[in-house]
Amino acid sequence: MKIFSGRSNLPLAEEIVEHLDASLGKVRIRQFSDGELWIKFEENIRGEDVFLVQSTHAPAENILELILMIDAAVRASAQRVTAVIPYYGYGRQDRKDQPRVPISGRVMMDLISSVGAGRVLTMDMHSPQIQGFTNIPFDHLYARQVIFERLRKFKLAPETTVILAPDVGRAPMARSFARNLDVEFALGDKRRTAPNKAEVVHIIGDMKDKHVIIIDDMIDTGGTIVDAGNAAKKSGATTVTAFATHGLFSGNASERLIASDIDRVIVSNTVNLSPERRFEKLEILSVASLFASAIQCIHNGESISALFEF
Repeated sequence: MKIFSGRSNLPLAEEIVEHLDASLGKVRIRQFSDGELWIKFEENIRGEDVFLVQSTHAPAENILELILMIDAAVRASAQRVTAVIPYYGYGRQDRKDQPRVPISGRVMMDLISSVGAGRVLTMDMHSPQIQGFTNIPFDHLYARQVIFERLRKFKLAPETTVILAPDVGRAPMARSFARNLDVEFALGDKRRTAPNKAEVVHIIGDMKDKHVIIIDDMIDTGGTIVDAGNAAKKSGATTVTAFATHGLFSGNASERLIASDIDRVIVSNTVNLSPERRFEKLEILSVASLFASAIQCIHNGESISALFEF
């Protein structure tokens, strides 16, 4: 087994191999003056089980970098190439919901499978049905194990705690947390006015004197989370904590979260955040152990179902 990393999230890849008591494989990635990528594996991978760690968030160059790494590994006669994608970009466009638009989630899967990837491993996709867009094996991990352990440390009383889903799409995830924590569940009524623009206009549930925990899969511009947090505080919440697997923090998201009524923002390290996008109330949880365990199970031909239990 050999593990290589692209440039999108090198710190996470280094943590993963540390958990596996291994080291990252050597790969050289450079660009020509016009931006064209050049990739070379600097060690023999013939007959090896190769894992390529690369999140595909912006810039889109990260996607192309992953595609070229897969192609190079296949052409170097790797026995199997697994694309380990901590954050799967273009996962929101999973259907043709209006005329003359692409189904980008399908396009990304077509690219990955067409260059010879033998398997995909990712975490908390925005649209899990994208797993059905390909015929190659697809393993979908959940960060809820790590989040659940962090929630336990809060030691919040069930009668004063509420799990809030910011919209209907996150309701199943939030209900699962509420059920396992034996606390109340609430739902935000979100109206989307444009891409990346949404407003939580109403909250269904009792927020009075409660510790509110918002559960979502990602924080992009921060609009949904901030609206939900502000609405919860206006409804009488004592504290508001926002949990999300992927912290993208695009645009002025960090500033919006700092200025919001949310007391604490907790995300995982599926996306490598630059220093300017970090702020005082932000906490980052590591999911490296989950990916390391999944990689070990895949390599050994073992089931990864146990990783879903929490």
